[in-house]
Amino acid sequence: MTSRTEILRQIAAPLIALYGQREARSIALIVASELSQLPPSAFLTDPNAELFIANLPEVIKQLAAGQPVQYIIGNTEFYGRRFAVREGVLIPRPETEELVAWVIREMQGKQATLLDIGTGSGCIAASLALELPDAKVFATDISETALAVSAENCRTLGAHVTICHADMLGDLSVLFSERFDALISNPPYVPQSDLSTMHINVRDHEPHEALFVPDNDPLIFYRAIARHGRQILHPKGRLYFEIYHLFADTMCRMLTEEGYTDIKVREDLFGKPRMLCCHLR
Repeated sequence: MTSRTEILRQIAAPLIALYGQREARSIALIVASELSQLPPSAFLTDPNAELFIANLPEVIKQLAAGQPVQYIIGNTEFYGRRFAVREGVLIPRPETEELVAWVIREMQGKQATLLDIGTGSGCIAASLALELPDAKVFATDISETALAVSAENCRTLGAHVTICHADMLGDLSVLFSERFDALISNPPYVPQSDLSTMHINVRDHEPHEALFVPDNDPLIFYRAIARHGRQILHPKGRLYFEIYHLFADTMCRMLTEEGYTDIKVREDLFGKPRMLCCHLR
């Protein structure tokens, strides 16, 4: 048996070099709480109480190797809900919550038909379905792992989403007879040349196919989705994208060339252009 304070210290110590002291402490608190099934407050209000966590050495080893904490505990928070995540599925980010909030504000109260392209964990689609009960929500992904995890999350949360296997570079107009009011996507957008600058927990553990694009065609997925939109959107239908902050101007030019108008770019909480909405002309 070990004190709760000591358990936090053991978890955090090898992580300081990777994440810094503050984040290492935060990760330690999350992991200790999940493994012990005690609320985080228990480690702060009763730090000297003794505790035994059977698999703690193995968990510390995984964390020290850069394994994301979300994969180790098997879940993450997104838009106020807990989503299952595992290796092979991109971990949802806070900036994606901002994109979801934008869609919800503009679609509230509408009987809209929405398609989330490249759904991953299903965090976008499930959140939209739960926050927009009048909407009809569909989601696609090419990854069988992502499809399984997104289906699990929708079942667990009670989100009514129709999930389909599809390649966003393929022909979505063949798959869907529906016409959509909006397409929403957080596609791969990080240039391959940025790989070496990524943190170890992303570079070595998250799925590269959900993150990276060729340096010579970084808008490949956005362009494909925009062209799908010309086939499967209602007139004046919308595209909502999470974007790479360095490509905002290039995105606007491409979407104008592809027949979209009323292009709006929004900044995230850190002041970077990270979200975009436009209308089919």
